[in-house]
Amino acid sequence: MKYSRDFLTKLYRTMLRIRLCEESLIEPILNGEIRCPVHLCTGQEAVAVGVCAALEKKDYIFGTHRSHGHYIAKGGKIKELIAEIYGKDTGCSKGRGGSMHLNDVSIGMLGSVPIVAGTISLALGSALASKIRKENSVSLSFFGDGATGEGVLYESLNFAALKKLPLIFVCENNLYSTHLSIRECRPENDIFKIGAPFCIPSLKIDGNDVLKVYAAAQKAVSIARSGKGPVFIECLTYRLRGHVGPDDNIQGEHVDIRPKSEIEKWKKKDPLLSFESYLFKKRVLNKERIEKIKEDVLREVKDAFSFAQKSNFPKRGGLNKYVFKE
Repeated sequence: MKYSRDFLTKLYRTMLRIRLCEESLIEPILNGEIRCPVHLCTGQEAVAVGVCAALEKKDYIFGTHRSHGHYIAKGGKIKELIAEIYGKDTGCSKGRGGSMHLNDVSIGMLGSVPIVAGTISLALGSALASKIRKENSVSLSFFGDGATGEGVLYESLNFAALKKLPLIFVCENNLYSTHLSIRECRPENDIFKIGAPFCIPSLKIDGNDVLKVYAAAQKAVSIARSGKGPVFIECLTYRLRGHVGPDDNIQGEHVDIRPKSEIEKWKKKDPLLSFESYLFKKRVLNKERIEKIKEDVLREVKDAFSFAQKSNFPKRGGLNKYVFKE
């Protein structure tokens, strides 16, 4: 399939925005400026970007504890993301949520939470509401491989299939549930197979190839939007940072169990660098254009931090504000 230069450039720019935004958080985390736990998605950008590129503004997404990329890919503003991580009133969740509770109804980001599998049932409810209201909207649930150990996923698969709901299940399989390797918690590592008993079209793809992710998401969206029911996509990927914060979690240097050789192997599959090489090869972008895009994104990220640092914290008297619809 042929894609336009503008489309490919947009994919690259969005992946770069996520990467540079994520990596810029490391120093303020280490020096104590940022106090809330921050789960970086460095290495997993292709999943968020490829999937969200296939969605429309009217579609809804639900995330996890590692959802900065989902938020940005769906159209969220970096300055409001950084402000939220700093706990400021100008953040996307008004400073009430921090890194793991991102919400922006205007772009269809209906929430992310740190509870494993916590938003899967919410996405199910959203899909049901869309069908009842005949909105022709698709709901999408992002979750990690660890969520496949939670019963709510299987209940949601069953109900979505039974009612033919416009719901897409996207499993970001990065091979680790916190610090536990998938080899130690699953007898069957092909997660996509769990869709079969529910008669749900399911597939496994290279989650580090943004174009493969986009193609799969396009097909899934077409199926879901046409009223044929849910789709399950397993995206095989890898986080290049540790479970939480900037630590790499290398075996022998941390409580984690990730071998250094494994991390180095996946670094060679870096989705951003791989896509950059593809764009060079296809002569979509040259080095000068790449540098210009990087300069623009770095400026955007710098401005976002300045905005966040200058913003005010929520007032003490407003603790209960935004809890209920006013």
